[in-house]
Order: sequence, then C-alpha cells, then structure tokens
Amino acid sequence: MSKQTQKKTWLTGLVLFLAIIGTLILSLNLGVIRISPIEIFQTLTGSGNDQNAVVLFQFRLPRMTIALLIGAGMAISGALLQSVTRNELADPGIIGINAGAGFAVVLYIFLVEGNTGASGSMSIFILPIWALLGAILAAVLIYAISWKNGVSPIRLVLVGIGVNSAFAALIIIFQLKMDPNDFTRATIWLSGNISGTDWSYVLALLPWILVFVPLAIYKGKSLNTLYLGEDVAQGLGTKVERERMTVLFIAVALAGASVAVGGGIAFLGLVVPHLSKKLVGPTHERFLPISALMGALLLLAADTIGRNILAPSEIPVGLIVSVIGGGYFIYLLMKT
Repeated sequence: MSKQTQKKTWLTGLVLFLAIIGTLILSLNLGVIRISPIEIFQTLTGSGNDQNAVVLFQFRLPRMTIALLIGAGMAISGALLQSVTRNELADPGIIGINAGAGFAVVLYIFLVEGNTGASGSMSIFILPIWALLGAILAAVLIYAISWKNGVSPIRLVLVGIGVNSAFAALIIIFQLKMDPNDFTRATIWLSGNISGTDWSYVLALLPWILVFVPLAIYKGKSLNTLYLGEDVAQGLGTKVERERMTVLFIAVALAGASVAVGGGIAFLGLVVPHLSKKLVGPTHERFLPISALMGALLLLAADTIGRNILAPSEIPVGLIVSVIGGGYFIYLLMKT
C-alpha cells in the first residue's frame, strides 16, 4: 500500500468517524423529547437532570449502539459474500442468509416462547445462536444447490433468491400459527426494527461483532487472493476451499447475529461495499474497515430518520434502508 493510498484510507476513515459522531449528537438531540447539545454534554458528564438521563441512557444510547453494531456487522457480511462469490449482487438479505436466520428466530418464538412462555432476558442471548444455525442452514442449502462443477456467481444469486423465497414462505406459515401478540412481535421484528432495545441487546450482540469483524479484516489478504480466481489462488499456495468456508462462516455469523437483534434489514450489505470500493479501492485491507464505518453510519442515519420523520410514530429502520438499497439494487441490475 503506497503512502498516498494509505493516507487516503485514513482520511476517509476519519471523515466517516466524525460523521458518525455528528449523527450521534443529532440523533441524541432529536425525538419527542428534544435535548440540546449542551444538555447532552451535561447528562453524559453526570450533571444533567434525571429526565434527560433516563431518555439518553435507557432509550436512545442503547438503540444507537445497536444501530452502529448491526450496521458494521451487516456491511462486513455483505462485503465478504461479494468477495468470496465474486458477485457484486451478493447480499445476506438477497441470497437468503437473513431469511434463514429469520426463520430460525421465528421458529424459536413459536416453539419455545409461544408454548412455554419462556421469554425474557435470557432469550436475547439465545436468539443469536438460533439465528446463526438458521443462517448456516441457508448457506449450506445455497452452496449445495449452486454447486455444479464449481459455484457460478449468477447461479448462486438465483439459487439464493429461491431459498430466500422458500424461507419467507415458511416464516409466514409459522406466523399464522402464532397467537396475536407473538405474531405482531414477529412481524415488526422481521421488517427490521431496533426500537425497544436496551443494554442487554448490546451485550448479546457485542461479542459477535468484536470477534468476527476483526477476524474478517484479518482475512483481507486471503480475500484478495481468492478474488483473483481459484486457479490463481491455488497457484499462489492458498487452500481455496478452506479459506472460502472460513470466510463464509464469518459472513454468516455476522449476518445471523445482526438479524437476531435487528430483524430483516436488507440491502445494507449490498450498498455499502460498493460505496466503500469507490472511495478507497478494492483492496480488502482498505475497504473492509471503511465498510464497517460506513455501514454503522448509514444504519444510524436511517434509524434517526425513521424515528423522527413521522414522529411520534416510527418507521422501522429496515424499511428506510430498503427504500435506499432497493433503488441501488435496481441500478446495479441495469448496469450489470
């Protein structure tokens, strides 16, 4: 990496970081209860009033932290899938990974919580594990059905769309068998919703992000090699299948954990890697960290818009992201 390229990457990362800080301050300020930047500073330093402390520490800050974590996780997951499949249309929400995770979570709500009433703080930590199992199931199905003397990028996306539809149908079947309260909860969650989250959700998701995002960035050199094609990668001494499976597992784990907490947020993993590559180039060591920052920024901004555009009512953050990402997906299809 040349000094000029390295400088550009660090500058881009700094700009995105400052944009995240600015969006955080704006989001903390906006809402049914307005809190000025001075009051925010006073509350964060322990000299504010009790009402502002409750609003910030129990409602807004955990929700914004969740938005940042999910945004980074989904963006990295999408970038890994695009790289390992060499298909710029790959996204965990489009090719069925999110749907598989969503199906597992709905199954848990129906079988465990619906029949036993075992809902509570522990289920928040159990859900990411179920979502991971569902995401792995979806990934295995997609990969197995796509395999025909290798995996064709176009075939993988088409099979993924089919698997996505199959899991969506299964989700609807189980939703129809739920009681009204669980049905409403599942419907809101599947639309991509992070309202009502608290610090326990942050604790449930944080270990997954702290482990798998750095691991994904560490795999950057391997991804650069894999992106050149199987023959070239093998010629350079890379164990292609082992590296591919490892990267796929990282992508699936990030998508599954994010879906367990934030629901079906689609298109974020599609849009962000493309924008990051335009800013800093296609080298994975550069654009993966930028993707994490940009994903966090976009989801935080989308949640801020969803909370305030029709206040006091809210629009689920997944719908805001889908409006942006759906248009970009159509653009990519037309371009391709």
